[in-house]
Amino acid sequence: MPIKAIDVRAGQGVIWKDAIWIVQDNNKVAKGKGRSLQAVRLKNLKTGQVVEERFRTEEEFEQAIIERKPVNYLYGEPDAHVFMDMDTYEEVRVPLDLIGDRSVYLTPSLQVTLGRMDGKPVTCELPFTVELAVEDTPPSLKGATATNQMKEALCEGGARVKVPPFVENGARIRVDTRTGEYLERA
Repeated sequence: MPIKAIDVRAGQGVIWKDAIWIVQDNNKVAKGKGRSLQAVRLKNLKTGQVVEERFRTEEEFEQAIIERKPVNYLYGEPDAHVFMDMDTYEEVRVPLDLIGDRSVYLTPSLQVTLGRMDGKPVTCELPFTVELAVEDTPPSLKGATATNQMKEALCEGGARVKVPPFVENGARIRVDTRTGEYLERA
């Protein structure tokens, strides 16, 4: 089934240049007088090569089918993250580079969506928000009444998040995994 370049989303599989690629990012590039283009970052499924190409918005790809399934995070290893398929109770090892910097948001029993192709993990989608415990943050300053005054907090998993002054050690907060920003107290 063909899909236009403007419609491809991160995590989708496409067939391009006789290979299967996973879309990592898709941004619109508007030119002054010319047609706008799509800047698409693709990762080759077999070789791991990452390329950024520009396509016309109406250019079409053939869509590759990716099986998506919810799995729960168990623990991390030096070379992989281990998840459990809740239907079969099978452990699935996901390479570290598939999750990348977002691994700081992984907490035990966190449910993520794992995309597989031919039994091999190719995408891992975290929920948009996660609940984290604050492990270390400086105390709030008495009498500091300036608005939008934020302080840095170290959360479980190693995430560093800017939080309001009223957040203390041990508090649970909600964080947006796409931007890394504090949303609210949990």
